[in-house]
Amino acid sequence: MRNGRTSRTVAGTLTAAMLLTAGCTAGGDQAPDGRQAPAAKLSITPANGAEKVPPDTGVSVKVTGGEVAALTVADAKGREVRGSVGADGTWRPRWSLRPSTRYTVSARATGTDGRPVTGKATFTTLEPERVLKSGISPLDGETVGVGMPVQLLLSRPVTGKEHRAAIERSLEVRMSQPVEGAWSWVSDREVQFRPRAYWPVGEQVTVVAHLAGVRAGDGLWGARDRRLTFTVGAEHITKVSAGAHKAVVRRNGDVVKTMPVSLGKPGDDSYSGVMIAQEKAPEIVMDSATVGEPGEYRIRTKWNVRMTYSGTFFHAAPWSTGAQGSRNVSHGCVNASPENARWFYEFTQRGDIIEVTGTSRKLRFGNGPTPWAKSWEDWLAGSALGASVNG
Repeated sequence: MRNGRTSRTVAGTLTAAMLLTAGCTAGGDQAPDGRQAPAAKLSITPANGAEKVPPDTGVSVKVTGGEVAALTVADAKGREVRGSVGADGTWRPRWSLRPSTRYTVSARATGTDGRPVTGKATFTTLEPERVLKSGISPLDGETVGVGMPVQLLLSRPVTGKEHRAAIERSLEVRMSQPVEGAWSWVSDREVQFRPRAYWPVGEQVTVVAHLAGVRAGDGLWGARDRRLTFTVGAEHITKVSAGAHKAVVRRNGDVVKTMPVSLGKPGDDSYSGVMIAQEKAPEIVMDSATVGEPGEYRIRTKWNVRMTYSGTFFHAAPWSTGAQGSRNVSHGCVNASPENARWFYEFTQRGDIIEVTGTSRKLRFGNGPTPWAKSWEDWLAGSALGASVNG
């Protein structure tokens, strides 16, 4: 988790980082010729009244004849903004300032003559030419399986390492049980977070996307922050074997059910790989036209657990119960009896692991939230920062 320092901490740092001191004399507050030392002068950038200031700007306070004693930056409601001072002596916010917002800088300095000097400057950040909106998953308050990634969906493409890195730096992940994890770009409109291994059972995760004011492209700025908290439920791992024609379901390592199934027939092979339960629907209409084969089938199915975007489900198939446990006859889905399919539907949480083995077709990364289709090294390679995060 990335931690920022408060503006109160900034004040002390500014003293060292931004000090322009006067020379020492025997008289303390007198010049070498005995005259009184001039009063300190303080200047602030952005200047008072400045408009259309970029939200990712810094604040510079310069003092002649003294040193900075305190600095605060606050919005129009008086809320202080956290920040820190860089090597160049410029204060920068921990998270970007908000667009179309007025801020007030209050600075206090102490002159070499011991007298205090104060200054204020109010400026307004720019109104974006283009706005980057976002959505986030899982749902706030949801209980999910151990394989659930965090998905940040963006309304516009974000390209270029610099802009993607800015997005990643704005994303904060807090965990009740700190584990290693990382963000990785799935496309120019989606970045996901996953732990290195599956989430610990009982993990509490809070994600804050500090997107407001993030520069995401030419004239493109983040519009608003996002926040969610979710809980990781029991570890549900289901292993489906095309060769054995069965599914073995484990809860926290213990087998709780073994059921006969039928997978994709030759030519319609199921995907092999580590998938997650992406969504559930008690009833849907499956139409072969959605996979480019109009007229092949159109049937209403029950107790559906989605495994891929392309249409792989674990669902009830009363028409294939005679083949379940002995032959693969489906069009790529995992078929189970109505009783077993309903049990699995009610048992399953979004994010539960479903691993299929023994087929000739490999799961394609990006066919739904598929973070476990990549090794940890390949996952890290998809990060603009190229680094993991410890919660």
